[in-house]
Amino acid sequence: MQLVVDMNRSNTTRRESGVGVQATTGERGEPMTENEPAIVRKFRKELNSGTVSLVLLATLDQAPEPLYGYQIAKQLEEKAEGGVPVKQGTLYPILRSMNDNGLLGSVVEPSVSGPPRKYYTITDYGREVLATWKSEWMSTRDFVDAVLKGDIG
Repeated sequence: MQLVVDMNRSNTTRRESGVGVQATTGERGEPMTENEPAIVRKFRKELNSGTVSLVLLATLDQAPEPLYGYQIAKQLEEKAEGGVPVKQGTLYPILRSMNDNGLLGSVVEPSVSGPPRKYYTITDYGREVLATWKSEWMSTRDFVDAVLKGDIG
């Protein structure tokens, strides 16, 4: 058995027979089992990367007021209920990109308890894109569900 510590990640992996198994926690700090293979972690990461932007747009669309990054992260954490949490470090680059692409608007306001905060709102264009992404998500979800149930094939 070989112990591999990846300095670019916050986890430690053991190698047994060429298959990585998680030793402590995953990249997002979530508890992992000793027997979870690297391929499961890879699948989870790929699945999450395709949904974060959709979830962010939907969260801001449902928000009654502008939100800053930490508030968004906390809302997603509460909604996750043991599901897939999104790291704050992942949120900020995506929020910046969405802002740059016109999906979000932002305003920086001073904070009495620390550095200035950037508050985000969804734009009209962001709502149009969200409607398209929702439709794509639902079609994809329905297709995957049908395949998993054996309804297609």
